[in-house]
Amino acid sequence: MSEQKLMKDGLGTDAVDRISRVLSVIIEDFPSKKFTQSALDGIEPLALKQRVDHLIGVLADYLPNDFQSTSTILLQVKQYWDWGDENDTLSGFAAWPLIDYVAVYGIDEPKLALQVLKDITPLFSAEFAIRPFIKQHFEFTYEQALLWCNDDDEHVRRLASEGFRPRLPWGMHLNQFCESPQPIFPILNLLKDDASLYVRKSVANNLNDISKDNPDDVVTLCQRWIKDASAERQFIIRQGLRSLVKSGRPDVFPLLGYTAKPQVEKLAIKLQNAKIKLGETLEFSTILESNLDKAQSFVLDYKVHHVKANGLTTAKVFKWKNITLQPRQNVQLQKSHSFKLITTRKYYAGTHSIELQINGKSMAKADFELVF
Repeated sequence: MSEQKLMKDGLGTDAVDRISRVLSVIIEDFPSKKFTQSALDGIEPLALKQRVDHLIGVLADYLPNDFQSTSTILLQVKQYWDWGDENDTLSGFAAWPLIDYVAVYGIDEPKLALQVLKDITPLFSAEFAIRPFIKQHFEFTYEQALLWCNDDDEHVRRLASEGFRPRLPWGMHLNQFCESPQPIFPILNLLKDDASLYVRKSVANNLNDISKDNPDDVVTLCQRWIKDASAERQFIIRQGLRSLVKSGRPDVFPLLGYTAKPQVEKLAIKLQNAKIKLGETLEFSTILESNLDKAQSFVLDYKVHHVKANGLTTAKVFKWKNITLQPRQNVQLQKSHSFKLITTRKYYAGTHSIELQINGKSMAKADFELVF
């Protein structure tokens, strides 16, 4: 069995060799062996992002001092780029230092730098590199992003959305959009019916980011988008609202096609055992009963109220099932929830609770004891 690669391995010997080869093709008499030696010197103990920064520093020693000259080199990279092993999910990382180099050494020349980023974003994605330009050259960068929304290349269109995500993982947070996301919406409006799933996923993730700070704005936008929405746009809305669904915000459920005010009779939780030991599994069930003459659809979730060290409780929502209850139908459901030790949660003995939610609204609750 082959050893599993770490993410940082995407910027190892193979990546450095590919960077060296492409620069050797473009730059006459490029000292490839010396560059490779410098790039690999001291790289082994570094984490992924540290490797990016290290390789940017090495590139700065071997590329021209003025960014205008370097830009002519970088604009040729895509033409000669070795895309690596298509079965290697980390092969794209090799282009990361070349792209982020632009954010460091081209920051004072945004017009030229954004031209480069647009050209080489298909190699890996310039979603991290564009963020310093948003902060320091907002007006120009924003104008370019609006233009990119109509570009023929799906990677460029995606960059317009992904680069403006307020809470992009691994990227600097754009706090101005956490406070006021309004500038992002014209970009998302231009991309909401994009033909590319790659782009639509980015739009959805952007909406999900925004919803964490400005849920009302996202709900209002989705209420406009849902009118005559295609299946593709409905996908964006569904994915963009996922955090609000998980938090149980009631007004998002009708947007997703669920009954606005579902009616379930005599809903209760039946526990198989009201006392469990740490490491065991809580078994519980419920019966969903409808007395209506019409079908109704809703999301059934459950919330576990865990005891904390101070004796108070903190709740976490878990997904259970999307339900379509037919007229006057009864459905019995069973569920199990593990209390095995995990690294991401510390358990404390005491009275816990389990709560059922329908479309985010609490419907039933039961207590149980967790003992050690």
